[in-house]
Formats: sequence, C-alpha cells, structure tokens
Amino acid sequence: MDNRAGISIAVLVTAVVLGALSVFTVDQRERALVFQLGEIKEIIEQPGLHFKWPLIQNVRYFDNRILTLDNPDTERFITSEKKNVLVDSFVKWKILDLKQYYISVQGDEVRAQTRLAQTVNSALREEFGKRTVHDVVSGERDKIMEVVRDKVEEDAKKIGVDIVDVRLKRVELPQEVSESVFRRMDAERKSVASELRSQGFSDGEKVRAEADKEREIIIAEAYKDAQRIKGEGDRKASAIYAQAFNENPEFYSFYRSLEAYRAGFKSKSDVLVMEPSSDFFKYFRTPGRGGK
Repeated sequence: MDNRAGISIAVLVTAVVLGALSVFTVDQRERALVFQLGEIKEIIEQPGLHFKWPLIQNVRYFDNRILTLDNPDTERFITSEKKNVLVDSFVKWKILDLKQYYISVQGDEVRAQTRLAQTVNSALREEFGKRTVHDVVSGERDKIMEVVRDKVEEDAKKIGVDIVDVRLKRVELPQEVSESVFRRMDAERKSVASELRSQGFSDGEKVRAEADKEREIIIAEAYKDAQRIKGEGDRKASAIYAQAFNENPEFYSFYRSLEAYRAGFKSKSDVLVMEPSSDFFKYFRTPGRGGK
C-alpha cells in the first residue's frame, strides 16, 4: 500500500513538473522564439499563455518595444573644410524580423547596437565630409539626418532591425576651432560693417549733393519768379501812377506831397532843416493850388 502511494505521489509530482515546464507566458512588451533541440521551431508574436514540449523545447524572449542607441561618447568628424566638429547622436530602433535578428546577431542586443553604431558612424562621417561647418551646424542638419537614416535603415534590414529615427543631438566645434572660426567671423563682420558704413557715407554724400543741387535750383527758380512778379507789379504800379497823373496832375502831386509829409514827420524826434520857400512846403503855403 505504501509503495502504491509513493508511486502515485511521484507520478503526480512528475506530472505537475512536466505541466509547469510545458507552459510559458509572453508579455505584451515581448516576442518569443521557441527552440527545439537548438533550432527555431516557432515565433510567438501574440502575448498570453502558450505551450511547449518540456525538456526538448526552450523559449527565448526579445524586447518588442522601440529601443534607443545613445552613444555616451562624443564623436569627432571632419568637414569638407578639414575642420573638426563634435557630434552627439542617437538612434531609435526596434526588432522587425525576429528570426533574421537571431540568425544575424544571435539575438544579442549589444551586438545589434554595435553593428548599428558602426553603420551610423560611417554614414555620418561620409555626410559630414561632403559639407562645410556652416552646413553641418545649422544649414543642412535635417537633410543629413534623413540621408543617414536611409543608409542605416538599408543596412539594418540585413539583421532584421527597423530604424525608427536618427537624430543629431549636438553639433559643435572644438574649443580651438571655435576660437578660429569666431575670429574669422568677427573679421568678416567688421569688414562687412566697414563696407556698409563706407557705402552709406557715399550714398549720404550723393543725397546731400542732390539736395543742395535741387535747393539751388528751387531758390533760383523762386528768385526768377519773384523778380518776374516784382517787375510785373512795378510795371502795373507805374501804369497806375501814370494814369492817375494824367487824369488829375494836381491831385496826384498833392497826394504825393502828403505821402512825403507823412514819411518826413513820422517821428517827433525827426529834424528837417529846409528853406521856407522850398517846394516841399508849397501845399502848406497855399493848400489846394500847388503854391500858385
């Protein structure tokens, strides 16, 4: 009886162990490969509870999320001007073809990232070598990232990897190059500023010369018009005087004498020394008849 109970317990324990070894779960963030005697038997894409043959099959899990390759070391690249630039970059990638990924890098994430890092470094070195410092710092960064992403993606497919994005975090000049570029930029800006000031002074002189010329022309035209108007006024005044004199010479003479008196005795302090018999006082002697 005891032997039968022991055998039953052993069978039960063996069944439980075999059952436990036959069941495995796949997380929603993972995918799995089922191996049978070292060969890939099945690819598990869906999360949940799955079964395998115990002892002869084993399971290996792989991350199904987007992974980041971020090199902590700053890379140094050379531009077309033979200038060094410091570059920080990162790559977003994920496993696309799980079987190809395992065959190519044995499913080792470190080996995959090393392969990607080498490809990115080579692509960046090639693209930076085609461009100037200005292009890589600000002018064509988006284009560089696009070209590098296409090149890396082409190589990544060979190991079953999909490239989600390639980004340049930082592109800057080394300290010694920065000082050289700064001095050159400073000299260029000063040269441009000097040229602009010279051009502005020249343009200012031209404007002032044109203004003086137009001023002289305007003054001359105004003086000519004034003289013409004055002459016209003098002519009309002379004609009016002549007409008035011809109509009544005596009254005209009297009016002119009154004007002379007003002008001569305008101020109390004025002193006029003349002969009483002078023609100037003829209308004082016999008013209304011109001294006759």
